[in-house]
Amino acid sequence: MLGAPEATPSLATSAVVANFLLFQLGWFACILGAAKGWPWAGTAAVGAVVAWHLLRAPQPLEELKLVAAATGIGLVWENALMYAGLVRFVSGYAFDALAPVWILAMWALFATVLNVSLRWLKGRWLLAVLLGAVAGPASYYAGVRMGAAVLPQPVAALIALSVGWAVLTPMLLLAAQRWNGMRAAEPPNV
Repeated sequence: MLGAPEATPSLATSAVVANFLLFQLGWFACILGAAKGWPWAGTAAVGAVVAWHLLRAPQPLEELKLVAAATGIGLVWENALMYAGLVRFVSGYAFDALAPVWILAMWALFATVLNVSLRWLKGRWLLAVLLGAVAGPASYYAGVRMGAAVLPQPVAALIALSVGWAVLTPMLLLAAQRWNGMRAAEPPNV
């Protein structure tokens, strides 16, 4: 059913809380690292969080596919924002023509919450659109306020971010349904 949430086995509350807290720590590490000119510190922190997440996943390859897909989507999205002149990042460019590594790490980090602390959002598509439209721009705005990025055209950027995240959030949740490595592995056919 299109409007029904995905039925998934419940995860331990401690796993959900740990997932949420590690996401927050990774987010702050990336933003503050970029703002202070240490973008690799946040990227390394996110690498540790993603590795921990994959080690805990019953089907790590499925979660890795989700992380890779989210990072690829992020690469396209962040570069589109940069080339449109809507977002400028202050540090962390490995290549001038591509979005900084730390912002791409944040996409990998976001993928780690899709099948854990945000799993309740699957199937609730209107809510996913609304949450994306609000939380996406709010996250960028917080990063700007902390010094990690600049919005040269703030109103246009926030509108674009709102529309983009209204589409990207449900898209990423659909990808998480496809690649849900947090489900218990199915036993082999005998």
